[in-house]
Amino acid sequence: MCKRAWQAAFLFTFLVFLTYSAAPQRGAGHFTFLPYAVVAKQQGPMHLGGATNQFGIPVAGDLSTVSGAQTMWSAANAAHSPLEGPSGSVSRLDLKAPGKARREFEKGYQLLMKKDYKGAIEHLGIAVTVYPEFVAAHNALGSAYLALGQNDQARDQFAKAVSLDDHLPTSYLNLGCAQLALKDYHSAQQSVQKASSIAPLDLQLATALTYAQFMNQDYGAVLTSAQQVHSRKHEGAAIVHFYAAAAFDSQNNLEEEQNELRTLLQEDPKSPAAEQARQVLAEIKVELLKREAQKKQPPAAVVEAKPAETGPTPEQLAAVAAQLQAQAQLAKQDANEQKEITEADVEPAPMCANCTSLASAGGPAVPSRPSAVAERSSGGSASFTLRSVVDEVAVFFAATDHGKSVTDLSREDVGIHDDLKSPSAITGFRNEAQLPLRLGIVIDTSESITSRFSFEQKAAINFLQKVLTDKDDLAFVVGVANSVLLVQDFTNDQQQMAHAVDQLAPAGGTALWDAVAFAADKLTNRAETQPVARMLVVISDGNDNSSSTTLKEAIASAERGEVFVYTVSTREANDSDDYTMVGERVLTGDRALKVLAEHSGGAAFMPGSVTGLNRGLNELQQVIRSRYLISYKPAAFKHDGKYREIDITAQKSGHKLRVYARRGYYAGVNSAGATKF
Repeated sequence: MCKRAWQAAFLFTFLVFLTYSAAPQRGAGHFTFLPYAVVAKQQGPMHLGGATNQFGIPVAGDLSTVSGAQTMWSAANAAHSPLEGPSGSVSRLDLKAPGKARREFEKGYQLLMKKDYKGAIEHLGIAVTVYPEFVAAHNALGSAYLALGQNDQARDQFAKAVSLDDHLPTSYLNLGCAQLALKDYHSAQQSVQKASSIAPLDLQLATALTYAQFMNQDYGAVLTSAQQVHSRKHEGAAIVHFYAAAAFDSQNNLEEEQNELRTLLQEDPKSPAAEQARQVLAEIKVELLKREAQKKQPPAAVVEAKPAETGPTPEQLAAVAAQLQAQAQLAKQDANEQKEITEADVEPAPMCANCTSLASAGGPAVPSRPSAVAERSSGGSASFTLRSVVDEVAVFFAATDHGKSVTDLSREDVGIHDDLKSPSAITGFRNEAQLPLRLGIVIDTSESITSRFSFEQKAAINFLQKVLTDKDDLAFVVGVANSVLLVQDFTNDQQQMAHAVDQLAPAGGTALWDAVAFAADKLTNRAETQPVARMLVVISDGNDNSSSTTLKEAIASAERGEVFVYTVSTREANDSDDYTMVGERVLTGDRALKVLAEHSGGAAFMPGSVTGLNRGLNELQQVIRSRYLISYKPAAFKHDGKYREIDITAQKSGHKLRVYARRGYYAGVNSAGATKF
């Protein structure tokens, strides 16, 4: 295969990726910056140096052969703060920067935008001298150094940013870019890997990771990363198949290389890499024919194609950059949230003309004033599928008495109806409060909750300290703005949890449903050696403006893993935006949180005020402590696919308790036996 064709193609596709990465993020509306080390100044033909395999693919490209590294910046909206990173996240430390440091940063930032890198360094240097903990200034200063080819200084500034605030993916990505420029490929892979682990849904980071892995000759990791991207919605990230093809080529696996390139062309036939992919496919075809001919007639020679050796012109690169930026700006927005809620809360057809749905114990709670009591409604349904063996249903529920956990219920204290009928048999009843807890907590860090965020942080930390009481309990923390940040993975270390929550700062929009789906899948996919209770707590105002996942899809993620979702609204009672008056305020965000919680078997808490947030979380804590599992065989059960309502009641000493449970399930059409329904 032509050596120069793969060299030019591989570098060209990465340049395109870098250009795409510099484009504005959908829904962000903020300055974003992503410095990279390999943007040519068009001085002579572009090529990657270093060793290549027999087909000319760079095994460990020499980035120093690319003349002049530049920092890529994008201004999506000049009215917003340049302190924010591409994910919409901002360091809490930067919010404390004194006026002089901010003014110097702004001057340096503007010069950086104008590519006056030396001038930018002067002002940014003053900013970090005045305020050494200025994370955004260290990132910007490193970007200026990187643009001037002063890669050691760039690496030091990015490393400083990471050491000051370890939850920002942008800082780790910047550090990885500097390490790429220094040809420290192993460290670069580790840095970009860390960035991707913090923002696991970010396709740009996943794509950058495949490149770093390739440069580090970790071809197995390239293939794994490409497969992970391919398994998700990955519009705009089909280029990973190009990198996977290069990895297969390095392993001399032409068949799989061919498959990856065909996948690229199938997913994105207009990809900037499409022409190069077709050229490489033609060369693979020639090579495969050559090999086949050699098998049949060894002396025979196959004429090798001679593609042009020239790389892309500056005009081509500029056109590609403009095209990709336009695509990013025109990325489709999510469907109207009201429509999503309606779709997610579709009620099944009534089972009989005169039947009304059974209310849970205590009836629907529709307070006339803001309350910390969880709301439930008798309408709506959940399309949850419950595990069944030989037509046996098992349902988790919780019970409280005036907001206090009830942990001593017996089988005789509980009543249950399935499809308006008593079960034919109760097969099991047990207290599940002692099961190890697997808890995910999603905290809305969008700009809309700025005024009350500090209080929410303290309330969340206090909640985690009270809930994680057993050595086998584990929890993780997700912050959500324009993107999803995993700021703390599974741990039972309360100090680590508190540190993670404390590092969050409000900025940007809200990709709430993306965060819920990610957290639910994370709880579901964790391998366990014993039964556990999976619960997800969402602290938010319920407004989503940046997700690619819909509310309905987020609910489905919780359903698949039998994850109970409990939502706590941060909206205050006097919020006047986006509501109608129908006897009470029905806010769109609160309604979305209510639908999400009820469809998963959890509950929605509406404190109605910042000061009531602690009270709401305390009630939630009591619910978590009072978990039970009841299993039974439904009477007159049929595998007909119809919706069957469940109504669980509980009382203690003649006193009716509040019960939290799913409201029903769909009877599967599979034959009896080990099934789900």
